[in-house]
Amino acid sequence: QVQLVESGGGLVQAGGSLRLSCAASGSIFAINVMGWYRQAPGKQRELVATITNTGSIRYADSVKGRFTISRDNAKNTIYLQMNSLKPEDTAVYYCMRVQEGHDYWGQGTQVTVSS
Repeated sequence: QVQLVESGGGLVQAGGSLRLSCAASGSIFAINVMGWYRQAPGKQRELVATITNTGSIRYADSVKGRFTISRDNAKNTIYLQMNSLKPEDTAVYYCMRVQEGHDYWGQGTQVTVSS
């Protein structure tokens, strides 16, 4: 089993910044993908960004140029630096990890961007 603990959500004004963190613990395997998804009220969960253990990165078009995903493999932690936030970024952000054919999810952290 893998446990994911997110932190860093909150309320920010449009144009502001937030940094999310997600720490993984438990049965950790070196080969993995971690990332962030988000779900706004009444909408489906969507990809925000992912990063592999070798550093390959993928972003949703809606966040390219504004969000930066990074990871510290020694700490089994990923980060999401979110800049130039928009009201449409308001959602619950979920950390995920895929390893050995299994996916794991965090409990989610609320990000609210006021206009």
